[in-house]
Amino acid sequence: MPENVVVECKNNLPILRSKNNKDIVLNDSMDNVLIVGDNYHSLSVLNYTHSEVVDVIYIDPPYNTLKEGFIYNDKRVNQDDTYRHSKWLNFMEKRLKLARDLLKKDGIIFISIDDNEYAQLKLLCDQIFGEENLLDTFHIQVRYAEKSLNEKYPFQKLIEYVLIYANDRNRFKANQPVEDYSIDKFIYKITEKTSGETFTVNGRNVTVFKKGEWEISKDEPSLTNLKETWISGSIYSKTGHGKMYQNVVEPRVTLDGLGSIYKIEGIGEDGLGYRYYTGPQRKNATKGKMFSGVPTTRVEEIEEAGESIKVKSIVNYYDYSADFGNIRHEGGVNFPGGKKPIKLLKKLINIHPNKDAIILDFFAGSGSTGHAVLDLNLDDEGSRRFILCTNNEVDEKEISKYCKENNITISDYYELLRQKDRKAMKFTEANGLAATKTYPRMANVIKGYKADKSEIAGIASNLKYYETDLIKINDIKKVTDKDRNELTLQAGDMISLKENTFINIETNEC
Repeated sequence: MPENVVVECKNNLPILRSKNNKDIVLNDSMDNVLIVGDNYHSLSVLNYTHSEVVDVIYIDPPYNTLKEGFIYNDKRVNQDDTYRHSKWLNFMEKRLKLARDLLKKDGIIFISIDDNEYAQLKLLCDQIFGEENLLDTFHIQVRYAEKSLNEKYPFQKLIEYVLIYANDRNRFKANQPVEDYSIDKFIYKITEKTSGETFTVNGRNVTVFKKGEWEISKDEPSLTNLKETWISGSIYSKTGHGKMYQNVVEPRVTLDGLGSIYKIEGIGEDGLGYRYYTGPQRKNATKGKMFSGVPTTRVEEIEEAGESIKVKSIVNYYDYSADFGNIRHEGGVNFPGGKKPIKLLKKLINIHPNKDAIILDFFAGSGSTGHAVLDLNLDDEGSRRFILCTNNEVDEKEISKYCKENNITISDYYELLRQKDRKAMKFTEANGLAATKTYPRMANVIKGYKADKSEIAGIASNLKYYETDLIKINDIKKVTDKDRNELTLQAGDMISLKENTFINIETNEC
């Protein structure tokens, strides 16, 4: 059964209506945006205002857990629904396809998920973004191992996941961590006491110095010294160093005896023209070491600039259990079970190197992504902007209470909303997610707020507030000039952000 929001788009175009009375303007910087409404409508609008301009997308969609489920066509999908997984996939597929078209060619998307839908989501994203564009899956520890969730379960879940896809991995260049290249391990000197014995392996000259014919000593770290590397593990099995050890050293151990060292010529990036490999030093040992100098490029950089920068790989495991345990008051709003710590989101956003990036979150919830963007800008003087999309869904307990007070069913409540009943709309506007969580948090973060009796300074910025709406079109396949003019008038300054904004209207489902 298709979603109501998709069916509505058969003869309606989604638009945005500006709510100027809710705008926040504190400086002359570029505006951040909050869009309130179904995110299918929000993404449809953004497809003809922000196509291929978004650098980073982060979403924390409903996990479709047996406990919480998610809302599909005004009904909560739970464990009793036979089509629970397929409804969730249909729900996600529509939105991810729209989101993909918003990404720049070098853009990336992060999706938080747990094991309820991880496998299904991975296959869906492989289809939408391309399996070849999967950059990694981060494993995030979200709770302490010592904290038991429920003693009746034999397994304790500590990990959630973040799937990371590039729009085109060949165009995306990650902002990798760096550190100073250290020469602290270059402390060894090898002295040759004799001329040794020379032989050839695969056309390469090798000189062996047997036990007593060489010695090793330690010195202060220096650009002219050597460092040791054990030829074991993956170095032994998967690198050229391991192959060299297997081809040159291992066949000679019986012949040359324990305690020998081999000087292999014609290799290395240190300008020496050779490297030393030791054979086993004692009985029953099988592995040895390699001794190499500081690479010439590092030597040149250190001598010319006084330092050399080493690029590190991005790891895929992070322990944020402490941060998850302390986010109840983050942003000045309480949102049990629905927040992500801004420390995690800042880590993800900063993987994209653009400090002027546009970041989109179309499951904005309490607004953690917007908070993280502003805080990250404060850290590195960036000028990133965010677009948050959220619905104004009311908590089920509040809906039940309202329905009981007004002697109506939950289905009646949603029908009244579709008919734009004033009383039902007023209740929703006052009690929904955007009204009680997302917007208040953004106002807190921008203007400042109190948390645990402390004053949290604001991060001066601007926020434009929009709500989605629909314009009826007689024939969605034949959008007239009148339709376009009406759309332009209603969408206002969002439409003016991009030229040729009407091109995609005729090709999208909305």
